[in-house]
Amino acid sequence: MNQYIHQLSPFALQFTETMGIRWYGLAYLMAFICAYAFIDYMAKTKRILLTRDQVSDFITYGAIGVLGGGRLGYALFYSPELLTHFSGQFPFWGVLEVHKGGMASHGGILGVLLACYIFGRRHKIPHMHLLDLTTIAGSLGFLFGRIANFINGELYGREAPADLSWAVKFPQEIYHWGANEVDKLMSLGPAAEVFGTNSATWADWINRYDQSAREQINHMKELIVSGTQAHNAALLDALAPVLTPRYPSQLIQCFLEGFLVFLVLIWVWRKPQKIGVLSGTFGFGYCLARIVGEAYRLPDYGIGYQWLGLTRGQWLSIAMAVVALAILIYSIRRPGQKIGGWAVAPELAGKK
Repeated sequence: MNQYIHQLSPFALQFTETMGIRWYGLAYLMAFICAYAFIDYMAKTKRILLTRDQVSDFITYGAIGVLGGGRLGYALFYSPELLTHFSGQFPFWGVLEVHKGGMASHGGILGVLLACYIFGRRHKIPHMHLLDLTTIAGSLGFLFGRIANFINGELYGREAPADLSWAVKFPQEIYHWGANEVDKLMSLGPAAEVFGTNSATWADWINRYDQSAREQINHMKELIVSGTQAHNAALLDALAPVLTPRYPSQLIQCFLEGFLVFLVLIWVWRKPQKIGVLSGTFGFGYCLARIVGEAYRLPDYGIGYQWLGLTRGQWLSIAMAVVALAILIYSIRRPGQKIGGWAVAPELAGKK
């Protein structure tokens, strides 16, 4: 079966081999634009406790929370060696090497929570109300972000049935083929020949697999992946029988974590709600969607499956879902005014 071989470039606009405007950056930009437009509209129509003058500052706090929390969360939850990795080259600290990838959505959520707490304390606004305001744009942020993950060919899915027509083959999986997977590396011989490396030379590199050979092999992997992004027909034909058909888990998670959660939030906020209801709904809905979506996603290399066969992302989601459900129940039961919704709340009708 001729399944699609991923061949999308991570660059929306490329200036040099390593520099350009990336789709991943545009995904974050779109999320921040949506956040600003939504919260500014809610402030303008007097549905929330923020004034329009405070919106831009709040978005700045939120952006710092997302980016800082997402990166620190990745280091803490998935790659702790980044915390102790220092080098003599800019940006000097492993945590700051964002150009190499690595963001954790759970960390981003915690970062936004902290940003809302700090901003709310400074401006005397309930931080849970501020967190409520981030949920609509947050769900859209996950939608844009997962699309960018798919374009980048990262966070791809587990092996799919060989006859699944909508499965995708990701060339990026070859980055993880090493000395213990000689057969897989050997199968890249026809792809290497596209770049002028004959089968005997390729086999010699693999059989030796010393430092010099590894450098050659890794360089060839880079050429192969970039060649697919250039739509090299001969290369795609050589890779077709080699790559593993996988679930496009990024798009599955895009639908579940982004679009579906967004629809739920829109429905819940069809009328004003008590402070914290939207945050609890978002947290529980996102975590439930993440647990389901991760059933199709390949665990991070070097981490793999954990207790009960679940991934680290699923366990983090289970823990966060418990907290979110508690927040939701508490927010529904406690007394307090209802804010937001798609009609002006009577309590805020006179708000300047």
